[in-house]
Formats: sequence, C-alpha cells, structure tokens
Amino acid sequence: MDVGTTPARLREAARRTVRDARLPSGPPLRLTRRARQFDALVALTLGIVTVYYGIDNAGNVVLREIAPGVEIVIPRPSGPGGLALMVILAATASGALALRRRCPLAVLCVVTAATLATPQSVMRLTFYAFVIAVYSAAVFSPYRAATLAALPVSVVLVGTSGNAVTPIVPNEYIALLILVPMAVAAVGLRTWKLRTDEGRIRLSALEREQAEALRRAVEHERARIARELHDVVTHNVSVMIIQAGAARKIMNTSPGQAGEALLAVEAGGRAAMTELRHVMGLLTMGSEGADRDADGAGPAAELEPQPGLDQLESLVGRVRGTGLRVELTVTGPPCPLPPGVELAAYRVVQEALTNTVKHASGATAAVTVDHGPDRLRVEVTDTGGRPGAGAADGNGRGLIGLRERLAVYGGTLNTGRRPAGGYRVEALIPLETP
Repeated sequence: MDVGTTPARLREAARRTVRDARLPSGPPLRLTRRARQFDALVALTLGIVTVYYGIDNAGNVVLREIAPGVEIVIPRPSGPGGLALMVILAATASGALALRRRCPLAVLCVVTAATLATPQSVMRLTFYAFVIAVYSAAVFSPYRAATLAALPVSVVLVGTSGNAVTPIVPNEYIALLILVPMAVAAVGLRTWKLRTDEGRIRLSALEREQAEALRRAVEHERARIARELHDVVTHNVSVMIIQAGAARKIMNTSPGQAGEALLAVEAGGRAAMTELRHVMGLLTMGSEGADRDADGAGPAAELEPQPGLDQLESLVGRVRGTGLRVELTVTGPPCPLPPGVELAAYRVVQEALTNTVKHASGATAAVTVDHGPDRLRVEVTDTGGRPGAGAADGNGRGLIGLRERLAVYGGTLNTGRRPAGGYRVEALIPLETP
C-alpha cells in the first residue's frame, strides 16, 4: 500500500462525509395538522412551566449539602437582569420546540445553546427542553449523518456543564428521567405495532381489490369474446342452414339452383372462417397459431380489419341469397367513424337480419343507416313471417350483447314489434362533435 496516498484518501473520505452530511437520507417528513398542534401545545406548556419556575426562583438561594453536616449556599440570578435572563432562556428553549419536527437539527442547536447559557444553579430551566430536542432530532431529522455527529456533541457539552455541587438534575428526579424514556419507548413500540397492523390490513385489502378487479376484467373479456363469437357464428351458420335446407329440397328437381345454394353455403362458411380467424388471431396474437390458416395448412394472410359500414352491401347480399328480400338505404353525408362504432353498427344490422332469417321466413326487411351531425342511427325492420329453421334455438343473447356493445359508446338499442306487424330494431350511437 502506498503510504503517500493515505492522507489523500483520508481527505477525500472527509470531503465525502461533509458532503453527505448536507444531503437528506430520506424524503421530508409530511406534517399533519394534528402534529403541528401537538408540538405547539408542548412548547406552550413547557414554556409556561419553565417561565414560572424562573420567576419563582429568581433571587433565591439554595442550600446544598455537600457532606454530612456541611452545607453551602448557592445564589441564583437576581434583579431585573437575572429575571429577564431566565425568562428569555426558558421562552427560547421551550418556544423552539414548536418546530421540533420541521427543523429538528436547528431546534437542537438553539436549545443546546440556551442550555449552555443557563446558570448552573437553575439548569432545570432548559434541561427538559433539551431532552425533548435530543429525542426529536434522533427521530425526525432526515439528515442522518449530521444528526449522528450533532447528538453526541450536544449531550457531552450539556452533560459536563454541571458539577458535583450543582448537578443538572436533582437526585429526586433521576428515577423520573429513567421511567419517562421507558414509557416513551413503550408507546413508540405500540404505535409501531399498530401502524404495522394497519399497513398489513391495507395491503390485504389492496390485494383483495386487485384480485376482484382482475376477476371482473377476466369476466368482461370473456363476455366480449363470447359476444364477438356469437355475432360471427350465429349469422353465418343461420344463413348456411337456410341455404343447405333449400339445396336439399330442390336437389332432385333443380340441380342447378341446388348448386347455387351450395355455393352460397360455401361462401358463408368461408366468410365465417375469415371472421373467426380474425377474432382468434386477436386472441392469440404473437403465438404460433396466429400465423397459420384455419385448417393449419400454412401461413395465413395478414389479419383484415374488422367489418364496418362499407361492408353492409356484402352482408345484405349474403342475406338476400337465403331468399329474404332486403332493402338498404343510407342517408346523410357519411363521415369518418371510429372503428369500434362502425363495428357496433355493423353487428346491429347483422344480428337483426339474422333474427329475421330465423324468425320471419318469407318477410321483407329494410335496413336504414342515417348519418346525423351528432349521432348515427341504424334501423332494421321486417314485415313479419313464419319461424324458420333454428328459430327455437334463440335465447336472446344476441340483443343483450348488442346493448352491451353499444353501451361502451354511449349508444342505446330499442327493439319491439311494429304496430303494422313485424319487428323493429333501432340503434342510436352519439358521435363526438369536432
């Protein structure tokens, strides 16, 4: 080890220590109104008691027995000057305690100076304030390095300021000074235990809230997936059932029309698989299954956007293939809409037409899309008819899903029978005004 580098290292360590002493070791203490009021009450109470002690003992003499049968007379400050000195020292030491949490080190320095300036015959005038200041600096000061240096210096200075004739604390108060710290420590331990229990309770409550929030999120996501799969599968499968039934009935008499019906079934199946692939691709994005097509034969094409209002013609065309007469009317100047709003409007038309195919075979349907300045209106009506294949399988889940979907965007769904016969489904979706 190089001896020449030792002084340099010591100087560097000293500089680091001095620099670190000026830096707080933790966040500043956040004082509550109750804590400030308590500190002010402590300062006021101790100030009244010590000022009264100073006034009551000004000019008195103390007989101190230094040996059996030997007593000495210890005079105390007298006159206006002595009285003023004791009042000032008592008020300064006690009043500084009002800031014992906000500026604990500064309070310790002020109280220590007042204690050292106190005459030895009346050391009790400021000693109790000094004890509180030492405790406050040890507990509340964020400058730990400076505190660890200041505390022993203050204690040594004050502890050596008395003498055998005039000790700082009379013998009758020694037991009190032992019991008070023990009581304070017991209270501190109890407070720490209570805060630990409260923290444990809050942590348990937070964990329960997080678990409940996770459960609700899972249920919400499960409902969203079920709603999306219902909208995709129900419509296409219902159309396929109608087309397959028609092909079966005319297969022997009109093979050409039966072939067209089967082609429509195939087209419906392909459309269903495309939408299913899109939905499942969103659920398994990034996994190996998202990179393969529906039957696992190879890589799938990139996912297409969710259907919107621009695909209503294709939707209506597929429904017309089942034999249902459908009219599509679009009014108002179209404007760009959020993808979620377009998908919700598309699903309203899809679900309503699916219900018409299932429950009103032979009816005529009308689809109206009205682009308003502050809302989008979608209406699907039919003239009524006889129940078709699969009508008994309905459970009302589709309309419930539509209401949940529209509620996300503040929309409403109105359904009911028409006075002239048939059924009506109307969705109103508010739009944000630019």
